[in-house]
Amino acid sequence: MLNALEVFTTVVVGVMVGVEFSVAFVINRILDALPEDSGQLGRAHGGRMLGAVMPVWYITSLVLVAVWAVAGWHHSGTGLVVTAGALLIVSVIMSVLLLVPINNRSKTWTPENRPEDWKEQANRWDRYHYVRVAVIIAAFALLAAALA
Repeated sequence: MLNALEVFTTVVVGVMVGVEFSVAFVINRILDALPEDSGQLGRAHGGRMLGAVMPVWYITSLVLVAVWAVAGWHHSGTGLVVTAGALLIVSVIMSVLLLVPINNRSKTWTPENRPEDWKEQANRWDRYHYVRVAVIIAAFALLAAALA
């Protein structure tokens, strides 16, 4: 049963990492290259859609890692799992304090109501997101190593 939990948790976290990596390095680059206001409208829509899904995914990932750590406490690799959990906590804190406030504003923007500094805010969100992606990639790598 522990093996199934380990694999399931690693897959859930891995897919989350893939989505966030794609947002950072594929989707936002595509949106930024669109003409006129299309990119900003796409980011607003993505903020609404992913803003609803990702909090559940992050918390579920964290809970699964915590259950893995507790269930496998006396097994090898538990230190890696605990460290991965700590990194996921860092990613949630970063999200709540840095990314969510910007996302909550930007998901309501249209070309008619966006602030003058909307591009700077989007760039700030991107920079924070790059750091968050690095953190969750590290967490995923630790979980993968704990499986070995």
